[in-house]
Amino acid sequence: MSEDQRMFVPSHPLPAARTGLLTGFDPGTRTLEAGFQVAPQFRPLPVGVVFEKDVAVQLRDGVTIHIDVFRPVGGEKVPVIVAWSPYGKGQGTSASVMGVFGLVGLDNSVVSGLEKFEAPDPAYWCAQGYAVCNPDIRGVVDSGGDSVLWDRQEGRDCYDLIEWLAQQPWCTGKVGMSGTSYLAVSQWFTAAEQPPHLAAINPWEGVSDVYRDLVMRGGMPDTGFAQQLQDGSFFGKNQKEDILAEAERYPLMNELWENKIPAFDRIKVPAYVVASYSNTLHTAGTFRAWRRIASEEKWLRIHNGQEWPDYYDEANVEDLRRFFDRYLKDEDNGWEATPRVRYSVLDLEGGDRVGVPADAFPPKDVVSTKFYLDARSRTLTTDVPAEEAKAGYAVTSNPNAVSFLTRFDQETVMVGYPKAHLWVEADGADDMDLFVLVQKLDAYGTPLQAFTVPNHSAMAHDLTDHGATILRYKGSDGRLRVSARHLDETLTSDDVPALSFDRVQKLSQGEIVEIEIDIFPIGLAFHPGEQLRFIISSRNLLGTLMPGIREYVGTNAGKHVIHTGGNRASYLQLPIQHINPQRKRSEDGAR
Repeated sequence: MSEDQRMFVPSHPLPAARTGLLTGFDPGTRTLEAGFQVAPQFRPLPVGVVFEKDVAVQLRDGVTIHIDVFRPVGGEKVPVIVAWSPYGKGQGTSASVMGVFGLVGLDNSVVSGLEKFEAPDPAYWCAQGYAVCNPDIRGVVDSGGDSVLWDRQEGRDCYDLIEWLAQQPWCTGKVGMSGTSYLAVSQWFTAAEQPPHLAAINPWEGVSDVYRDLVMRGGMPDTGFAQQLQDGSFFGKNQKEDILAEAERYPLMNELWENKIPAFDRIKVPAYVVASYSNTLHTAGTFRAWRRIASEEKWLRIHNGQEWPDYYDEANVEDLRRFFDRYLKDEDNGWEATPRVRYSVLDLEGGDRVGVPADAFPPKDVVSTKFYLDARSRTLTTDVPAEEAKAGYAVTSNPNAVSFLTRFDQETVMVGYPKAHLWVEADGADDMDLFVLVQKLDAYGTPLQAFTVPNHSAMAHDLTDHGATILRYKGSDGRLRVSARHLDETLTSDDVPALSFDRVQKLSQGEIVEIEIDIFPIGLAFHPGEQLRFIISSRNLLGTLMPGIREYVGTNAGKHVIHTGGNRASYLQLPIQHINPQRKRSEDGAR
């Protein structure tokens, strides 16, 4: 059983940098008057709020957790929004959270400081007739038990909290969930448990498979962010799950990792999912969940920035309110007319298009188009090169990469799922860690990139020259350890390969194998004369996900050889959109 496979390490009390003004254990109910500010740098409350602090809630196994509830003053019953995460419920005023706002370029005055990190702000939602529940989950701060990381156990725990909230005298019985990152991931697991009073969810960028998205992306043991998450969260009095030890002991898919994948087919509540192309931690998982959840009423919005500025943007908060008003308050507000998909198209030169409506993702006018690699000319072409050829590099050399170019002579838009289908060989080794990147170049061959956050300072440049990819978009990437190349035929589609990760298939000397690499979804415009560069390398082309974490270095030796043309026609498959002139004029006018 996966419970027997879990491993734990001692936790520790919340450190000073993560302690907020409201962290201290102090059960009781108080009223915060309109105009209240928890500290001068934060937004004042627009209405009076009842603050119930450190309320005890017992879970089904007898463990007691503690929650904070913020609700409007008055006797009217209200729905409640849950923010489920291992970040202390009083951390909104902590130095660490204020530091994150500074990193991305957000002013602390956009929130009240009463919100959990990455969560809905009670100042706004209470004024709109909602309550907000901030729990300290199992094992965190003063709550009992041992904490787990992104697990079906969390879904069961949150089920219990939702059903407890629905019975409170101030609650209408309608419960929703919202939040980014960890708070999005927990929504997949909770919704899959189908608590009767969960009425709607709002996952705003979140991993949906711990093995594939967090600890073994592409079959590589890249645990830098997992270490930051484990070491920098889950502070409490007991134990916390040791995801790092688990990844080392169980490098292949097993029941432990299966338990950290939500049952997508059981997620049936209305869902407003928010994604981006550029979140190198969450993008793959968000789109995977969007494709696989069974909700008949589900909406996808793909923005063009980073999750935190997008989450607290006033227009986006109002948009979310319309969704919750429809499903938590039963208001007939026309939300159903909202396009099921609203996507963005990145320009990387300041001309992004956002909110482009569609019925599906990819849009129906997208055609998956093969661009074949030609090792002789180092180009990409829509015709299969007649002659076989090969290009390679020694993994210890500079460059330890090969790339292929194509230039567009007319406006070209890509929206959807790219993938790489390659014939590869390891000369002098029995395995290969391959990294690939789809990169946009201007007409003169200069790589184009764009910050995803308002902070464009010198420090932001330093952090993102190599790494901190959530802050700066440089293209759509993918990776694969070639011995992990076995496809899961039940989940693989023509556009999105899915790997089983349940076996190791080492290479023999001279063996040439066929592989598929899933590449992050893309929404990218190319103007006449601009170019696309496809890079294959033995090195981590983009660096780390976050600032200050350990970078993964590929396990490589010898020489990598890429075969092209003839019977070994390697190709890059791209989602090319065919736009009629009338539609393009309409979209240009809406920019």
